[in-house]
Order: sequence, then structure tokens, then C-alpha cells
Amino acid sequence: MPELRPPPAGRKLILELRRELKAAGDPERAKGQQAYMKSEMPFWGVKTPELRKIGRAAFRNHPLDGFEAWRSTVLTLWRTAGRREERHAAIDLSGYRAYQPLRTMRALPVFEEMIVTGAWWDYVDAVASHRLRELVERYPKTMAKRMRVWSRCPDMWKRRASMICQLGRKGATDLDLLHATIGENLLGSRYGGEFFIRKAIGWALRDLAWHDPDEVLRFVRDHEERLSPLSRREALRNLDRALARDQRRSPRAGQPARGCHVGAGR
Repeated sequence: MPELRPPPAGRKLILELRRELKAAGDPERAKGQQAYMKSEMPFWGVKTPELRKIGRAAFRNHPLDGFEAWRSTVLTLWRTAGRREERHAAIDLSGYRAYQPLRTMRALPVFEEMIVTGAWWDYVDAVASHRLRELVERYPKTMAKRMRVWSRCPDMWKRRASMICQLGRKGATDLDLLHATIGENLLGSRYGGEFFIRKAIGWALRDLAWHDPDEVLRFVRDHEERLSPLSRREALRNLDRALARDQRRSPRAGQPARGCHVGAGR
């Protein structure tokens, strides 16, 4: 990787962040966090609310001027992290609202590096469901093309990110993109590949079910033979409640609820 040179403000930001995280750390909590996350990198033992508070203060105290300053500071903090919280702080810095204008398609390689080198669900899910989603919303056509490529990538975490980058979009969800990214990860395997891929398939569908339960039910029925039991179970987890909610809102409320069990009536 090319050497990065953060500006003075970026170096001060990183030093303050690490100093405050160390001071707030709890060694006993850190041991439990590391065991739970199955992480080779240790923790400071800082709770998430405190981590966010420390981060916001450091970000305010040391504003960064321009894309290169932001990029180099984010990636230096990420690459040189000695504790897991420092990488989460880098993710938070990458999404700090003052730098929203900088998060154009130029930022995608920053997020890609975090996903590929982070290679674990806590990092990947935070980047995909927030940073990538923002780019999908701002650059839908360009990001749709990129995410389709990622869905065919040998890297498992990029494939997972391609499927969960629309979490929370509700009616704005690009169904063609969602179907394409999930479909690529159903190809070649009856059960959708690795555990984290199977889980992501179910999660993406479950999230959509709150907005469009009929679409999720149709997808699960159409792909019943190729969905793993885990993906299917996750996709259908909240479907009964979503359908019941929609029926209460419908003028036809009072009629028998539509069944959401795949294979019902066969």
C-alpha cells in the first residue's frame, strides 16, 4: 500500500483519539469483547456510546480540509490501528457529517479497503449499510454497476456488502439490483455459499419484507430450491407480522390473513 501522509490536523486527531480511548478503556471488558468477536486484534474495552462520544470530540477539534486530508487520515487511522475500537472510529470518521460532500464515488476505494482488509462482520456491515448505502442513494446507476461486479467477486466480504448495501431503503430499494446480487450468490450452490453469505441473503430479504412482504414471499417461493434453510428462515422471520400490519392498514382489513408459508396450498 502507498504511504499516506495525513496533514497536521489528521495526526493530532489520531493522537487525541488514541489517548482518550486508552484512558476510557476497561481491560476486563476488553478481554470479553475480544473473545466475543473472535478477534486477533485486541480491544481497549470502550463501550460504543463512549467510543462515539470520544470520536465526535476529536473530529470537531481537528477539522480536515479537503478530500485528500480526509482520505489519508481515515486510512492511516484504519491501517495503523492497534485496537479494534480505532478501526470503528475510522469508520465513524469516514461518515462524519461534515465530510458528506467528500463522499463521492472517489470515496468508494476507501470503503472497499475497509471491507477487504477488515474482513469481519462488524466492520463490513457498518461500512456496507451506511457508507455504501449513501453512495447507492447518490449515484444509483454507477453504484448498481459496481455492486453487480462485487456480487461476483471472489472476496466473500465484498459479495456480502453488495447484498446489504440497501438496508433501510424501503420503497427506494432497487429490486433489480437486490435480485441480481442475491442471485449471483445463489449460483453454483444450492445453499448459497458461506455462512456469512447465506446470512446476508436472509437479512437483505428480511429488511425488505417490512416494506414489501409480498415481494419477499414471491422471491422465496421462486427460489425455494436454491435458498439455504438459514436464508429462508431469516427472510421469513418477520413476514407474518409485516403482512398482518399491512392488512390492518388495508381497506380490506377483517378478511383472512394471507398465508406466508412457502408451499402452502400445494
